[in-house]
Amino acid sequence: MTMRRGLLLILSSPSGAGKSTLARKLMEWDTTLRFSVSATTRPPRPGEQDGREYYFRGREEFQAMVAAGDMLEHAEVFGNFYGSPRAPVEQAMREGRDTLFDIDWQGGQQIRNSALGRDVVSVFVLPPSIAELERRLRGRAQDSDDVIAGRMAKSQSEISHWAEYDYVLVNGDLDQAFAELVTILQAERMRRDRQPELSEFVRGLNAEFAAR
Repeated sequence: MTMRRGLLLILSSPSGAGKSTLARKLMEWDTTLRFSVSATTRPPRPGEQDGREYYFRGREEFQAMVAAGDMLEHAEVFGNFYGSPRAPVEQAMREGRDTLFDIDWQGGQQIRNSALGRDVVSVFVLPPSIAELERRLRGRAQDSDDVIAGRMAKSQSEISHWAEYDYVLVNGDLDQAFAELVTILQAERMRRDRQPELSEFVRGLNAEFAAR
């Protein structure tokens, strides 16, 4: 069987809508998925390790990577730079492995507009309500009131990009949203143009007809 080319699964949402939880569950469901670890200039939070949650880099080093073309996408969010290193993604694609991105709409847009755009499957995650979005942000107990207010103010702009995505999930019930995400990934993997072995298989079927 010919190895299929890996796809790029992009998850985006306003902060607190649940994309990171869905991404974690998807990685547990399919251990062959490669998670795209982003580089960032923000300082590590307690318990975070370089190379696991993020690649923590200084601003000058990050900007040098961008200038060298080593970032597949990058953006400045809340005063810090975030970006996806290019080389690991391209290597995974050559190996037939799918890569999962937990990124915002700006990063998603850059990847969709890149040379790898034809391999992208993009999913936007919406909260069931704005009140629930704020409740989830406060429930994380990670950010100050000022940071939460900033995230809430930014959420309307982020949500306005929902129509740019291939699929949209409303994350009111986590189990249901996860089941829908799995269905999307399974269907996209089965697309005709992602199964290069099909042409040879059909030629074999036609040869059987000819031999009858």
